Amino acid sequence: MDPVKVIPCLDIKGGRVVKGIKFVELRDARDPAEAAAAYCGQGADEVVFLDIAATVENRKTRLEWVKRVAKAVTVPFVVGGGIGSIEDIEQLFALGVSKVSINTAAVRNPDLVQDASDTFGPEKIVVAIDAEKGEEGFEVLISGGNKRAGIELVEWAQQVEDLGAGEILLTSKDADGTRDGYDIPMTLAVTGAVSIPVTASGGCGKLEHLVQAVRDAGASAVLAASVFHFGDFTVRQAKEYLKSHGIPVEL
Repeated sequence: MDPVKVIPCLDIKGGRVVKGIKFVELRDARDPAEAAAAYCGQGADEVVFLDIAATVENRKTRLEWVKRVAKAVTVPFVVGGGIGSIEDIEQLFALGVSKVSINTAAVRNPDLVQDASDTFGPEKIVVAIDAEKGEEGFEVLISGGNKRAGIELVEWAQQVEDLGAGEILLTSKDADGTRDGYDIPMTLAVTGAVSIPVTASGGCGKLEHLVQAVRDAGASAVLAASVFHFGDFTVRQAKEYLKSHGIPVEL
């Protein structure tokens, strides 16, 4: 088994790190560059930066925000939000970004995933999928989780793998910010259907939730936000806990 990655997530709005519950009720958490530097110091395997209002506000990723954080990170740096073209991706890579995360634009234009994978390599292309439980399985969400896309989650996950995505960042809206644990059935549905790595996101509140996401749902990486932002535990503590439960990590 490859080492499991522990990934802090910076949801950015108005140039600040924010955190909400089920994608709403956002509250200020901290400065993004300070947060990124702190998490790198704690041993984060990657840092994810999501410009969460970009698509809703119909704009590109705010490059000035990315630049500030890029100067502070010392680990692979993933950026998403407002990415809609090969040119957008090129601009981000020019700033030192390691991978890009495409969400709504991938649903609206699946060819973008294929083109990006062909141009930059699948290892640099993450497809982020937001989803919630619907009447018939799990439904894909777009536009910051505000709209249902009319696509079933597992079918979409398999499609993005076929299009050349290198990994999937899966966020459960139902679990997001609840601190009740990752959405194990949703995550397991995706990990069981694809062969590319899947990062579990949404719902981490305790150290044992990290173990559950890996052991019970097959996640290759665990992403968390509020537990790190508000000091429940550090990235180092998360990794040590995983290791103590027999899950390989890089310390």
